[in-house]
Amino acid sequence: MAAAAAEEAPTQHRGIVTVCAMVATLMQALDTTIANVALPYMQGNLSATSDQIAWVLTSYIVAAAIMTSPVGWLAARFGRKMLFITSLSGFTFASVLCGIAGSLDQIVLFRLLQGVFGAALVPLSQATMLDIYTPQERGSAMAIWGMGVMVGPILGPTLGGYLTQNFNWRYVFFINLPIGIIAVAGLLIFLKDTKRNRTLQFDWIGFGVLSLGIGALQLMLDRGEQKDWFNSTEILIEAVLFGLGMYLFIVHMWLAKKPFISPRIFTDLNYLAGFLVMFAIGIVLLASSALLAPYLQTLAGYPVQTTGFLMAPRGIGTMLAMMVAGRLTNRVDPRLTMLVGFLMLSASMWQMTGWTPDVGPFDLTEATLLQGFGLGLVFTPLQVIAFATLPGELRTEGTALMSLVRNVGSAIGISVASFLLSQNTQIAHATLAGEVTPFNRMLQSGGAYFMWNSATSAGLAALNAEITRQALIVAYIDDFKLMLIVSLPAVLLLFLMRRPKVAPRIDPAHAAAAVE
Repeated sequence: MAAAAAEEAPTQHRGIVTVCAMVATLMQALDTTIANVALPYMQGNLSATSDQIAWVLTSYIVAAAIMTSPVGWLAARFGRKMLFITSLSGFTFASVLCGIAGSLDQIVLFRLLQGVFGAALVPLSQATMLDIYTPQERGSAMAIWGMGVMVGPILGPTLGGYLTQNFNWRYVFFINLPIGIIAVAGLLIFLKDTKRNRTLQFDWIGFGVLSLGIGALQLMLDRGEQKDWFNSTEILIEAVLFGLGMYLFIVHMWLAKKPFISPRIFTDLNYLAGFLVMFAIGIVLLASSALLAPYLQTLAGYPVQTTGFLMAPRGIGTMLAMMVAGRLTNRVDPRLTMLVGFLMLSASMWQMTGWTPDVGPFDLTEATLLQGFGLGLVFTPLQVIAFATLPGELRTEGTALMSLVRNVGSAIGISVASFLLSQNTQIAHATLAGEVTPFNRMLQSGGAYFMWNSATSAGLAALNAEITRQALIVAYIDDFKLMLIVSLPAVLLLFLMRRPKVAPRIDPAHAAAAVE
């Protein structure tokens, strides 16, 4: 009874703690995409090739993915407050180092350091929000927290483009300094610490094999398209290391006496189903965004600034849906809210499969707004229902694994979508080119004959450009269909979840008395 009452007891200064946790989440989420648009400027300034400058992104992703897994153990061993402040301080300092980097080697090293410290920010902020709000208020709390996680990657390229164009690419990193200092000060003063277990021993074997698997997977996904995937010896080695690392980790987790990730966490059906749903959300979240920007610029012909405005409704829809979902959490079955969200997400993907480059701004806005709203309706109740039955001592560990699986899903989604876009473009090009023969009457008269006369070099070049364009349209449609196929089966996981029991509200005075 005391424990339940303690959980219901209000937390002092939780408004300030909420703002600081949200700032930490937003900083980490923004930095996954904010440097993307600055890469061409960084490449010229640092005298790097396009392949080399890509490591600015890869080093951050690999480090963040690897260091997400031990967050639960670190928080239990050293206390959540110390880990949170150390991670946020290190992330802010590493951001400044990235901004003053004078060579490619330096910025890759500093981005690696930024990823190491930034890995803990999202799971720690989520665990903190779950702790400082009562079960009845967690829906609204997760809606606020989710805005940073979901909207950050969407707004990152827009903010990065503005800073790069109007100031310098280094300000993409410098912007973290004042915000980070304020957030660290707030956490230092107002955040309460959790209990520490100094007897915990770190599971180096488990961490080592998991790091091997995740690192190999990230490298395989990042370099697969450049190396022609499994026709490359490097990719084959990375695939084997990924499979071996994950197999050894799973075996070790279930057989070791004290693994750093407890197998108990996967015995909770709500959490396990939520874990798998989050993987699907990770695939759709960034892959669809990565496809949309080049589609609008390359095929639809929109300028960069207009493209940013046309993608804004997606983020607006997500924010609106999260506010709505937060208020509905205690009134409506979260599974029903998630079902509606998945249906809206699938409907938007279905609309996108019918797009052509002539798609108008209204249709674009309708589809992206619907997609963002659907993602928001899924994300907020998912956080509530996944952690509803998970023991409190596993909460930090659970949030870390959720962040990890979302990042892995995003990496897989982007890589698979990019690979299929390239491959399907070539296949569609070959198919369409097969119809271009001297016997095709459509090419022997009218405007087609003057524009695409294969007897002239200019006409042949124009014809090939148009075939490539049409092939790219077909490839994009296939990728949108893939996103639709990924989002639909996740609905079946909702049937494995159980609606959380909402505890009756306890008067704060009675709660405090019960704790005493």
